[in-house]
Amino acid sequence: MKVTIDKNSGYCFGVEFAIQMAEDELAHGQQLYCLGDIVHNRMEVERLHQQGLRIIDREQLAQLHDTKVLIRAHGEPPETYQLALQNNLELIDASCPVVLKLQNRVKHAFDLSQRQDGQIVIYGQPGHAEVAGLTGQTGNRAIIVMNEADLDQIDFARPVTLFSQTTKSTAGFYKMKALMEARIAAAGGELDSFDANDSICRQVSNREPALAKFAVDFDVVLFVSGRKSSNGKALFSVVNAINPRSYFIENESEIDEAWLAGAQSVGICGATSTPLWLMQQVAQRVEGVGEMA
Repeated sequence: MKVTIDKNSGYCFGVEFAIQMAEDELAHGQQLYCLGDIVHNRMEVERLHQQGLRIIDREQLAQLHDTKVLIRAHGEPPETYQLALQNNLELIDASCPVVLKLQNRVKHAFDLSQRQDGQIVIYGQPGHAEVAGLTGQTGNRAIIVMNEADLDQIDFARPVTLFSQTTKSTAGFYKMKALMEARIAAAGGELDSFDANDSICRQVSNREPALAKFAVDFDVVLFVSGRKSSNGKALFSVVNAINPRSYFIENESEIDEAWLAGAQSVGICGATSTPLWLMQQVAQRVEGVGEMA
């Protein structure tokens, strides 16, 4: 059985940068706090926990004083930085540069919309850390949409500016854009008042066609990702559409040997939040099954 790990899968720059910053701090042998899971991958969070990384929520953050806190790649809203000043917290800011740039764009668009009676709309997952950081740039007044029903929140007779969470599906974004244009036309509005911004990270979106090519080359594809990962869900849908013998797993323990029956080749790939070491463990497990067959 031939087992191949996709060379294009694994950490994006932003996640790799955040984990490197955490490991650099932990190398000094001190405990480090991180606001939220550093990455949407349970296995990696557990590995870093063993090194001293402690995940906290916002309520716990408010109780901390005079210590270091890591800001993960997803970015944070302005109030997090204000709280850090009040509590004398040293922030190790690992916010992804792509996310920071988008936050600035959203803030600028919101300030402009205030003068034009407009609305900021974000295509993203409600409650997602990145989305919280983006809506924070608007004083939490941005409208978050995930599906067509969510569009009922928008007044299409007024100007609308649309952005996307950086890890959403490109196809999903353009479908949402088309639905909004149809709503504007139905409301008798002007498309000139609709500003749609494809703010999806190209390092993420470029993986979609690459994964589609990868998935077609194997009898079975194992997609490795944390179940919390928005990017993982989007990328797996691409793989599964191409290869129906594709399976979503968090780690090697979830492999069902029946999936591999009759397979001559197995491809292993993952999300931008999937560490290489985890895909390698999956590959070793599959190779073990192949040797027993």
